[in-house]
Amino acid sequence: MSETKIALVTGANKGIGYEIATGLGALGYRVGVGARDGARRDAAVEKLRAAGADAFGVPLEVTDDRSVIDAAALVERQAGRLDVLVNNAGISGPMGPGWEQDPTTLDLDVVRTVVETNVIGVIRVTNAMLPLLRRSASPRIVNVSSSVGSLTRQADPDIEIGPVMAAYSPTKTFLNAVTVHYARQFADTNILINAACPGLVATDFTGFQAPRTPEQGAATAIRLATLPDGGPSGSFFEDAGVVPW
Repeated sequence: MSETKIALVTGANKGIGYEIATGLGALGYRVGVGARDGARRDAAVEKLRAAGADAFGVPLEVTDDRSVIDAAALVERQAGRLDVLVNNAGISGPMGPGWEQDPTTLDLDVVRTVVETNVIGVIRVTNAMLPLLRRSASPRIVNVSSSVGSLTRQADPDIEIGPVMAAYSPTKTFLNAVTVHYARQFADTNILINAACPGLVATDFTGFQAPRTPEQGAATAIRLATLPDGGPSGSFFEDAGVVPW
């Protein structure tokens, strides 16, 4: 079996996901670029290869069972196992002025759509990739979350947490809880799973109105994806350290 480690990053055709793929590629990982848009996926793979990374495209729509099953089959054909899964794909749902999502007027279909991608999509992809991850000597799973999912920070009036985002923020709280339960289930295995907060990053997600670069936003996820054996599991991290639940 090849010693080259294999990673799959969802939503990897742009922004933070692309930079996570770039960082892992620079560390010598063979990286699957998971993305639903074929043209953007191909362009990302070409760019990564031009930079010296060993990358391959993985058609992947995290909300579609068939797409996820096919993606797992493709990774198996390409590599035979998976060492790292980074669940990065996510959406915010429509925002009002100032990025606000008012809970008193929120369209329930928006809530369902954001949960489907940000939470159910992560569960769908993780479970489909588990057989491949279990073939790894040191499997790592990273769920890209956000500090706006921290109940501690949201409930503290002395902490500036940003606008009310009643669809997006709770999905990250939900994702954090799911991460904890996976960690409990994996407690007697070699699988480490953690949540990563990239911070406020200048991408199309934020309208490029944010202080951090995508490369900076990718750093914590890359660190968690490359944890040594015996590292933490079931925790929530940002650059500065542990994020309170």
